[in-house]
Amino acid sequence: MDSTRFSQRVVKVLASANAEAARLQHEYVGTEHILLGLALDKEGVATVVLENLGVNLDDLRERIESTVMRGRVTTRRLHERPYTSRARIALELATASSQALGNSYVGVEHLLLGLLEENGGIAAFVLAAEGVTAERVREETVRLLGRELPR
Repeated sequence: MDSTRFSQRVVKVLASANAEAARLQHEYVGTEHILLGLALDKEGVATVVLENLGVNLDDLRERIESTVMRGRVTTRRLHERPYTSRARIALELATASSQALGNSYVGVEHLLLGLLEENGGIAAFVLAAEGVTAERVREETVRLLGRELPR
């Protein structure tokens, strides 16, 4: 990903996403798992933005879990699950947002925008149902961080 690096918080969120996929017995990491990982990150900019937009993180987790089906028990053990194509696109969009800002890192705020801008995955669907849009996330992030995010 060029010189752009994931922040430590994003690395932690992606590890949580992998753990959430394992908990749900899925053999892949999708946008829904990344959003579950974000919702576990109680101190990150993305969760503060979501809470400021009126999203209850526990309700968000419940909505995701009621949307996806639990996988089947498998004997296959995966330490690192592959990302779905939608999850990879969301990560690419997060990186593009970061680069457009001139940042040398991808933060959780970029990750949330990537999930929304991907616009076709379960994360985008669940966030839309909560009334969360990329525009609202950008505005609240600018308010919190005091800098403009790319469109």
